[in-house]
Order: sequence, then structure tokens, then C-alpha cells
Amino acid sequence: MLDIYAFATPNSVKVTIALEELDLPYTLHGVNVRKGEQKTPEFLALNPNGKVPVLVETDEARRMFVLTESAAILVFLAEKTGQLLPTGAQSRARVFEQLFFHASGLSPAFGQSGFFQKFAAAPEPIALERFSTEAKRTLHVLDTILAKSWFVAGEEFTIADIAHFGWLWRRNFPNITLDDTPHVARWYADIESRPAVQRGIARIEALAP
Repeated sequence: MLDIYAFATPNSVKVTIALEELDLPYTLHGVNVRKGEQKTPEFLALNPNGKVPVLVETDEARRMFVLTESAAILVFLAEKTGQLLPTGAQSRARVFEQLFFHASGLSPAFGQSGFFQKFAAAPEPIALERFSTEAKRTLHVLDTILAKSWFVAGEEFTIADIAHFGWLWRRNFPNITLDDTPHVARWYADIESRPAVQRGIARIEALAP
């Protein structure tokens, strides 16, 4: 049994998309981060870091395996099913290269840019310029990659595409457009049209009507 604790966030949608792509049954539990539910004792018992998403796998003996961090969850699901992650060393390395680029580059840049634009208590022009510039720079890096291959880690759809898609899905938060990145725009439209992706988005969006 798989239980997913999530909300309508860029990181959460990665997990529901992967589960729908892999056709794995799961129960989705909403954790309203707008109301601070991620800071309750019950949730912190699952993830002391107080972040969504969280995956809980319970086996037949009712032993629980709890996993946090969206990239780690994507890798776990891919390895569990033998899908969305190549087995060849070089192809597999390309997927991890993009997962690490996302986790260390694009994701924090998008998140911090959006934060300083929308939630900073007082204007922080240096921080805003730093992260807005970095968000646009990493997006153009992705565009360069997608100019050479159909998907972000080669010619096959993988968990690396799902990881990047999560933040591109919420690109309005850092006020990012795809106008100047035609290869990202082509890739995004292709991913967004996948039925499993649409189902994963719908499940997440239902948590924040």
C-alpha cells in the first residue's frame, strides 16, 4: 500500500504524475501547507523537515517505509517498477545528472525567485535580482539541452522529465514564461498532453480547490 502526503505544490505533483505514469495504486492525503498543516506533530513524525511530499509504503506485515524528498521518491518508484529509469550506465547517469541539476539549480532558483517576489516582508532587490536572473539562466540551460534531445535526459521519457515538469507547471510563481525558450515550450506541451500527467495534475489540484 502506498500513501502519499502532498499538496498542490511543484514537488508534490511530481509524485502523483509518476504514480499515474507507472499505474500504481495509491491513497492521496492532503496536507494544507497554506494552513501550516505540515508543521503539526503528526506530520513532523513522518517528516521532521516539515515538507511535502512524503511517501509511506506499508507491507503485508504492516511495516512502514517512509520516504521524503521528491527526487528520492521518484528514484524509488522507478527502481521499484523498473520503469522511467534506464538500466544502462551512461543513460542512467544522464537521468541523475538532470535530477541533480534540477535539485541544485532550477528548483531552488524558481522557488527563491517566487518567494522574494511574493512573500518577502520588505523589498530585497539584491536577492530578487540574484534569484530571478538564476531562474532565467537555468531555464535557458534546459532549453539548450532540449535543443539536442526530445527529452531532458535523451530520447526517452524518464523521471528527470517529471522532476523538471513540476516547477515548469508552477512557473507563474516566479513569473517565468517560455516565450524565449522554444525547445522548453515544445517539451512542456508534449509532457502536458500525456494522459497520466493530466491525471496526476488533477489529483493534486483537487487538494487546493
